[in-house]
Amino acid sequence: MTFNGSWKIDRSENYEKFMEQMGINMVKRKLAAHDNLKIVIEQTGDKFHIKESSTFRTLEIDFTLGVTFEYSLADGTELSGSWNLEGDMMKGVFTRKDNGKQLTTTRVIQGDELVQSYNYEGVDAKRIFKRG
Repeated sequence: MTFNGSWKIDRSENYEKFMEQMGINMVKRKLAAHDNLKIVIEQTGDKFHIKESSTFRTLEIDFTLGVTFEYSLADGTELSGSWNLEGDMMKGVFTRKDNGKQLTTTRVIQGDELVQSYNYEGVDAKRIFKRG
């Protein structure tokens, strides 16, 4: 499967502005910029097992494509939503529990990189991961 593997954060684009739009305070934004995030993805059919490890936490998530699940961001923001495959792209549509606003996340492999893109209230950001 395309997404399977270990992925380590390499760089981010517009991530600070995205976090600001999400309402994350300045101290948490500065810390998040240096979180050393690593994602391990294991896909079996339409089921995924994701392990996220960073400077701040380690979290394991299991989900099935198209099935709604609950998720908490590192800053404590609670979300509910699901992932689906659209061609070679994983697309997650999540709703914030605190304000009902939508966060869209996509994952796509471009060359040897995993590009995770975010959109929240018109602000786009990317986090680019390398295998590792």
